[in-house]
Amino acid sequence: MRVILSLLRKDFALFLRDRATVSLTFIVPFALIYLFGQIFGVNRKDSGPSGIPLAVVNQSDNPGAQKLLDALKAEKAFHVRTTMENSGPTGRLLTEDDLGPLMRANEFRFALVIPKDVVRESGFGLHLRILSNPRNEIETQTVNGLLQKTIFSNVPELLGQSLQANAKGILGSARFAQFNRAMAGAITGAFGGDPARVQQQIASGDFGVGRLGNGRGAGGPAAGGGDFLNRLVKIDNVQVVGQDVKSPQATSIVGGWAMQFLLFALSASAGALFREKEHGLFQRILSAPVTRSQILWSKFLYGVCLGLIQLLVLFFAGRVLFGIEIGPYFGLLVLVCIFAAGACTSFGMLITACSPTAESARGIATFAILLMSAVGGAWFPVSFMPEFIQKISKLTLVYWSMEGFVQVLWAHFSLLELLPILGVLGGITAGVMALAIWRFNRGRIFE
Repeated sequence: MRVILSLLRKDFALFLRDRATVSLTFIVPFALIYLFGQIFGVNRKDSGPSGIPLAVVNQSDNPGAQKLLDALKAEKAFHVRTTMENSGPTGRLLTEDDLGPLMRANEFRFALVIPKDVVRESGFGLHLRILSNPRNEIETQTVNGLLQKTIFSNVPELLGQSLQANAKGILGSARFAQFNRAMAGAITGAFGGDPARVQQQIASGDFGVGRLGNGRGAGGPAAGGGDFLNRLVKIDNVQVVGQDVKSPQATSIVGGWAMQFLLFALSASAGALFREKEHGLFQRILSAPVTRSQILWSKFLYGVCLGLIQLLVLFFAGRVLFGIEIGPYFGLLVLVCIFAAGACTSFGMLITACSPTAESARGIATFAILLMSAVGGAWFPVSFMPEFIQKISKLTLVYWSMEGFVQVLWAHFSLLELLPILGVLGGITAGVMALAIWRFNRGRIFE
């Protein structure tokens, strides 16, 4: 162990002597995080909700509620889920009590509840509830808009039922039926048609509001329709996770930026093996009672230490620049950073082990890092990608590292809840490091 620690001190001494490397590791990422934050406006106050796997709980037996559910299932942007997974061949229907724990476990981030009183009896209008875990603003705004579009395009029938229910309560059944007959007669008398069919449509709540809303007025398509429906449809927005996060957008995206910078820094650090080979350091070190495995493990520990320091510096930058709250969760954040740094270090060493020269290692590293950052969700939400890409994203260390950061700083997971994520990162580190050592022992880096 003394030999490994001596080699570790040597690596840090060489690192600190290279001012360009030090600035690229700490100062440049700090400046870029600040610039990215200004470009994307991470502290603006008008941030909204987000989400794309969608859970729906239908508590109403109203046919219009089922029509709304069918419309959501037909919307390509949503993967609608109405049953519990692993609950038997038919599947148990989701309940509202199921939503909170499942959203906290990140099985989905958005849910729509259609309550029993979707058609309000005490007044004209509808009542719906949207539950969200808005971890990403772009995703949230998109999902919120799609939900409202689908709801508003399918509510005319329900609104008509609401009007019919209120009129029936005011007039009584007999006078209400007489009113509908008179209305149907007036409509067919003026425009033609079958009075019985028109009366049946009126009784079901179909007043042609949807067709009128699709027309064009002086203000363009459905002019004023959105405001009109907004006044009639009551949607309760409930944020299930992350209600107390002080800087939501920065908290959700700084981890992705930090991982990208860390991958570049640690890949360059692992590539320094080529420089040490060129300077003849390995021959001198191996002439002492030092083994190849000790050199590799000292490099691994050096990478983990450097990665941990860089991640903490970048999160501190997020704390100073954007108000990210890290103090209460510092211990668990350090733990996730250690595992993320270990995975990144093993990745850099594998790139070096598989590359014949330093130039080829830099090229492979740049391509792999940009690919993993894009697929892993460092640039934009994973839920916006095709389904097969979403599955591939879960094979990247960027995805799992970001999950760890978000679950600590956003969802405030406990250590027990974090164990699956840490287990995945640890498994990636062990597997990639074993492959790297095997390649190093078969390669010519130490010759």
